[in-house]
Amino acid sequence: MSGFLASLLDDYELEIERHRQRPFLKASMAACALAAVADGVPTLSERIRVDQILETLEALKIFDPHEGVDLFNEYSEALLESPAEGHKKALDAIRAVNGSPETAALLVRMCLAVAEAKGQKCRTDEVEIEAVCKALGVDPRDLGLYRDDLAKARVEESA
Repeated sequence: MSGFLASLLDDYELEIERHRQRPFLKASMAACALAAVADGVPTLSERIRVDQILETLEALKIFDPHEGVDLFNEYSEALLESPAEGHKKALDAIRAVNGSPETAALLVRMCLAVAEAKGQKCRTDEVEIEAVCKALGVDPRDLGLYRDDLAKARVEESA
C-alpha cells in the first residue's frame, strides 16, 4: 500500500510542478514562435531547434514535448493569421513570467537560438527579439543581441 501512496504522491508533486511551470512553457513557446515567424512560416530547422529546447531545458522536460510543440504551433498560427493579435497574445504570455533577470535572459537566448537555426541573421528576427526584450524590460545589448559593431552603432544612434 505504501508503494501506491508514494506513487500517488509523486504524481501529485509532478502535476503541481507542471502547473507551476506552465506559464514558463507558454512564454518559451511564444518567444520561439515570435522568432520563427519573424520572416515567414517556421522552417524545419527552426522547428528542430524548438524540439531541442523542449528536450534540453530542465524546466521544460516535465512536459510532454507534444504539448510544447502544440503551443508553438498555436502561437505561430496566430502570428501568421492575424499578426497584430498574435503578437499581442505572444507578448502577453511572455510578460506573464517577467520576474527575474535569469528568466528574461533565458527567453531571449531561446529566441536567438531559434532565429539562428536558419544559419543566417535577419533584421526581422532582431526586431522581434527586441520586442521580447522590451516586454521583459531588458536591454538587448546586455543579452547578446547585437554582435557586430554596425548593429551597435544603429542602437547608439537611435538612443
